[in-house]
Amino acid sequence: FGHTLGTAEKHTLATLIYYPKEKMELVKMTEKEMDNWYKVTLYRLIEVCKTVSSKYTRSKVRKALPKDYAYVIEELITEKYEVLNKEAYYDAIVDTILEIGCAEKFIIAIAELIQRLVIDRLHILGDIYDRGPAPHFIMDTLCEYHSLDIQWGNHDVVWMGAGIGQMSCIATIIKNSLRYGNLDIIEDGYGINMLPLATFAMEVYNEDPCECFMIKGASGAHDPETLLAMKMQKAITIIQFKLEGQLIEQRPEFHMENRRLLHKINWEKGTVEIEGREYLMKDCNFPTVDPKNPYELTPQEAIVMKRIQSAFRNCEKLQKHIMLLLKKGSLYKVYNGNLLYHGCIPMTKEGEFKEVSIYGTKYKGKALYDALEAYVRKAFFSLEEEEQRKGQDILWYLWNAPESPLFGRDKMATFERYFLFDEEIKAEKKNEYYRLIQKPAIADKILKEFGLNGDKVHIINGHVPVHQKAGESPIKCDGKVIVIDGGFCRA
Repeated sequence: FGHTLGTAEKHTLATLIYYPKEKMELVKMTEKEMDNWYKVTLYRLIEVCKTVSSKYTRSKVRKALPKDYAYVIEELITEKYEVLNKEAYYDAIVDTILEIGCAEKFIIAIAELIQRLVIDRLHILGDIYDRGPAPHFIMDTLCEYHSLDIQWGNHDVVWMGAGIGQMSCIATIIKNSLRYGNLDIIEDGYGINMLPLATFAMEVYNEDPCECFMIKGASGAHDPETLLAMKMQKAITIIQFKLEGQLIEQRPEFHMENRRLLHKINWEKGTVEIEGREYLMKDCNFPTVDPKNPYELTPQEAIVMKRIQSAFRNCEKLQKHIMLLLKKGSLYKVYNGNLLYHGCIPMTKEGEFKEVSIYGTKYKGKALYDALEAYVRKAFFSLEEEEQRKGQDILWYLWNAPESPLFGRDKMATFERYFLFDEEIKAEKKNEYYRLIQKPAIADKILKEFGLNGDKVHIINGHVPVHQKAGESPIKCDGKVIVIDGGFCRA
């Protein structure tokens, strides 16, 4: 529109395209001449639609047209060389739209068509789930989206693990949902009943104030609902530590023995030994932990987890969403000269790709991603029980293992954050990648590893928060790296 529209008018038109229904409701409150507004707006939208459709073949545009208005929109956005009085022809069409009372529906249809033509393909760089409200609504929207791909984040894979029944993953996402006050995602969003956990928590932790388990964002721990959520959070956290301890013992190849901490607690002194040092604990009231066999679930805990596992596996809506993540998702994507991934490529401090052992075989760089993704798919599709189980456990590994490309820190310090006073031990040291990715030579090395060369190739790196308010730019490394925090979350 150049100088034919002012900045405010352009912003208004853009808002209408983004949110046609909502914007029209606001307009109707103040606009007295709605027919005139409809007519002017339709002409402007038709001009935008002509421009955004011009880069595509007629066949592709035709496939994108909304069914109810396909013929009319095609007439309006296609040049008609055989029509002598074009202005009168288009005026007649627009007048008819107004006369039959279809202006609002037509504006919505053409705005949604513009959205679709402007965003031909959507790339989601991970972390749809956790912390923020209503990821199930986001997944519903993505299920209907015309063209997209997803690069899994660590929060996505832990939900994939939970969907297939991996116990440590299930305990993790329930803990996360309780911690951030988002249990309604599980209960309302997916219809999974948390009553077994609530009943168990009230029975075991009824007299326990559970002060270490404050809900993020909650104003206080006074109302009964918050108090119950704190007790449930403590109950599932202890179950999580037990299940993870069992898994780490079964999978020594994960190299996570330092995350088994329940047997390191000195119950008399109220301390825990971590990395050779003793730390005082805030809370040692673990009535379900047997010091002689600290990683064994009590019969009650086992029943609770079996019931919840069955609910996750049989939740039709969750399974539909997990299948979308599998069908449209991968650990990385090469597209239009861009390498897209979430997290990091594990590296040594010298700038070499770090060798990582996965079930006895060492991989690095692109080969590591390919091997891990193969195991993710085995979790869902392998006909061999052991391979399927290995795949399921890899989903938990990808969530929080130090050498996981999706995690990229030396530990998930959940235990330390809950129970220890010492701030230093809570720190999670990042992989060397995050320091090295600032260097153009390292970015070039990574791009080359994935088959990309030249001046017009980029890394699009999800997972990393950009502190924009502090002046940080998302464009790094002389423009070779673009960093986004793709998380759909308030936190």
